[in-house]
Amino acid sequence: MILAGDIGGTTTRLAVFEATGARLDLLAQADFPSGRYPGLEAILSEFLEKHPAVIEVACFGIAGPVRQGRVETPNLSWVVDGKRLAQLLGLDGVGLLNDLEATAHGALVLDPADLAVLNEGTACAAGNRAVIAAGTGLGEAGLCWDGKSYRPFASEGGHADFAPRDDLEVELLQHLRRKFGHVSYERVVSGPGLQNLYNFLRDSGRGTEPDWLVERLRREDPSAAIAGAALEGSSELCVLALDRFVSNYGAEAGNLALKFLSTGGVYLGGGIAPKILPKLREPVFLESFTDKGRYRKILETIPVRVILNDRAALLGAARHAALTAGLLDL
Repeated sequence: MILAGDIGGTTTRLAVFEATGARLDLLAQADFPSGRYPGLEAILSEFLEKHPAVIEVACFGIAGPVRQGRVETPNLSWVVDGKRLAQLLGLDGVGLLNDLEATAHGALVLDPADLAVLNEGTACAAGNRAVIAAGTGLGEAGLCWDGKSYRPFASEGGHADFAPRDDLEVELLQHLRRKFGHVSYERVVSGPGLQNLYNFLRDSGRGTEPDWLVERLRREDPSAAIAGAALEGSSELCVLALDRFVSNYGAEAGNLALKFLSTGGVYLGGGIAPKILPKLREPVFLESFTDKGRYRKILETIPVRVILNDRAALLGAARHAALTAGLLDL
């Protein structure tokens, strides 16, 4: 029995899997609003009370850097300590992964139906791969080909410096520097990042905010409201904000592909990409992805896919636990 978790700034998702041969069978799953709990321990206790199971191994993918078996979550006021979790679960130890490393593990076991193609490309059989995921934050990870199999590894690339590509983005950078000091890609490619883009465009006079939109932004999650109005075509300001968001998403995905030389492919994970899939299929994403000067031709050959299965990180955490326990072979 495997207990797996996908711990995000907005949602914590837990599940129990049974390892049967080369398969991972889902037995129980539940989602929890992360911000309503003081820590992961409280969520685990509630989950196991409702879904009792004799847990033999456990692994959790967590949004944040894992250091010496601990994670101080950047988008929650939690400290996740592997030793405390093991004590709670009665285990010798538990696995802690960065959530994008878990997603990278999950990407290796997805079916073709779990993926939407943005660029067919021509995958290099021995090429590295990369995962980038915009959600509450911006996560990035890689999959290194070791000659026999892919080895996922974590990064905190989403916190690297944002690089403006035109005069408007130079102005955007100056605007965000006044607000945040350091400006990372996460400040423009994430749920809060979409809101930052919208606020900048509105406040710099690039569009008007009608009363109905003010009310919608008040009632709904702002980034979801902006994306929704853009996809509906009901607000030119929201369309402009989402177009810029998608352009920056493509630019940073292309940056990541170059840094990891991801000729085996790039995956878009996270909660936002499936919701804005029609916009991602417009030319702006791939144009930004490939707009790398002399390296355009290489970028044009790289497959790009959106992960549609929202259990990817959960599956990845379970896969990592099973591999560590010797229940699965690479």
